[in-house]
Amino acid sequence: MTNKDNGLKLPARQLAILAIARFAEPIAYTSVFPYLPEMISSFGVERNEIAKWAGITISVFSLSQSLTAVAWGRASDRLGRRPAILTGLLFTMIGFIVWGMSTSLPMAITVRVMMGAGNGNGMCFITGQYQELFVLTRVVGIIRTMVAEMVTEKELRPRAFSIMPLVWSVGSVFGPAFGGLFAKPAEQWPGIFGNISFFKKYPFAFPNLIGSFFFLISLTTGFLFLKETLHSKRNSRDWGLILGERIVNVFRDHPRRRAQHPKRHSVQDTEVSAPLLDVDTPSKTANVTIVESRVKNPKLLPLLSVFTRQSVIILAAYTVLSLHSVSFDQALPVFLNYPPQKHTPENTSLPFVFSGGFGLTHAHIGTIFAGEGIISGLVQFLVFPPLCTHFGVMNCYKACVLIFPVVYVLTPFTVLVEGTILRYAALCTLLILKTFAVIIGFPCTILLFTNSAKSLSILGTLNGFATTFSALGRAVGPAMTGAVFTYGVKQGMIGLPWWLIAFIAILGAIPAWTIVEGDGPNDVGSSSDSEDEDDMVPDSELITDDDINDDSRASQASTIVISEQLQPTEDAPLIDSIKNSQAGNGYGTLEAREDLSQVTSGNGTTA
Repeated sequence: MTNKDNGLKLPARQLAILAIARFAEPIAYTSVFPYLPEMISSFGVERNEIAKWAGITISVFSLSQSLTAVAWGRASDRLGRRPAILTGLLFTMIGFIVWGMSTSLPMAITVRVMMGAGNGNGMCFITGQYQELFVLTRVVGIIRTMVAEMVTEKELRPRAFSIMPLVWSVGSVFGPAFGGLFAKPAEQWPGIFGNISFFKKYPFAFPNLIGSFFFLISLTTGFLFLKETLHSKRNSRDWGLILGERIVNVFRDHPRRRAQHPKRHSVQDTEVSAPLLDVDTPSKTANVTIVESRVKNPKLLPLLSVFTRQSVIILAAYTVLSLHSVSFDQALPVFLNYPPQKHTPENTSLPFVFSGGFGLTHAHIGTIFAGEGIISGLVQFLVFPPLCTHFGVMNCYKACVLIFPVVYVLTPFTVLVEGTILRYAALCTLLILKTFAVIIGFPCTILLFTNSAKSLSILGTLNGFATTFSALGRAVGPAMTGAVFTYGVKQGMIGLPWWLIAFIAILGAIPAWTIVEGDGPNDVGSSSDSEDEDDMVPDSELITDDDINDDSRASQASTIVISEQLQPTEDAPLIDSIKNSQAGNGYGTLEAREDLSQVTSGNGTTA
């Protein structure tokens, strides 16, 4: 995956693995929306109160999550991104299954609180119609950090940051379809599930059980193949990666290819060290010694040092964006499920007094959301990267924040459109505009926020704060919108919640004209230039005997010493491949130094 203009290359394999590990979350999140109103109703809640309790159910997750997000971000900076992501996926899968088996409103709310507390690691890479915003696991502050650490070139970041939203868009096609088709299976498919007592007792569990299968795929892929991006942990031995590589080797046509692709988790693996040490040939080439030592953990900067004026402004804009966008997503299925009303002069007084919804079931709501997911994927993949490249991140962001208020104001008026076809056409047009604004606006916000960071070493913490504040917005928004929705219905003004979030969106658009796009972390692409170089020492390095001294032995985790090379031999290509193994963005096992090419001839002894 290359950039045609300058030949820069994306780490396609690891991005693909990260995408697979992420795929289950949009399915889990979006599958809930089609049946959420009916699920709340099944708990014995009155129809006029459904919107309020649906909002509270969503809000408690985000509120609980906001209390743990910074701690998860700091933990990822210390312990690694990979453990945090896998833990979040596991918590989400368990909570998702239990959520589908909820039999009362208190149980459902309690499960959501526990899921939020266990998933404060921020899997929210906003995008798609629901923009993963309160997404069931907030692994994304961390996924977002991993993408930034994988792709250090600023030119490639728009495309790299569009991959996870694209995954979300694809998942948001399957999620609503599962939720709409498989909720209440005993009623929808009586010939198949009608005699199964489990589905009669837990009518909303089936979509969640299907979703758990995708979580197992995500967990397995991440455990076996997702590699750590935190610099201090990048070369640490990981038994999951070792197992994954051994599984891959079983299916390789040429097992000896392992020697040409050294493992990243450890420079001491036999596939790397054995061929190098076995250089007992008549023609002298290079003798190699591995020197073991230690690697230091990175020093975490003080919390307040992660903020700049621009990061604070973007954080505020991001929080408001999260608030009104997820409020719309929470209110929409309730609005679509609400019974239609015949509008007469007695119950309608434009422009404010009118009521009624679309009266759709969970199956029809799921179809609408699935269609929106398809549009999301197309726009995300085909429109966002070139649009961002041509007009710039800031201009795209400004255009999007102006679209939101217009969509919110007009949405409730769609129930007044005469004719079924025209009514649905008006609704779909607004949803497409909303999807466009979300897909373009949120990744732009993330790019601006990432570029405001002073160093990659604090990116996880900064994203932890982003997750905390956006989670607070996602907690306040749905609860507030649900309560206002209930009040508006009682007053015959179903548009009241939409106009409230439109006003909030207008306020949230103001910071867009005070944001200045930054240049990104100043240590991107070169750890040697980082201010934290002493604390983030490469775990392995190729050096010559001229470079060996006590300091290098004390600071390097694994040092390979090459003493001499008199003439080219059949082993030379192997050494060359090791020299180049760190090319690109730093994902090789061995970090070569330039002075390797200056190996001098000697007596053939090993340093």
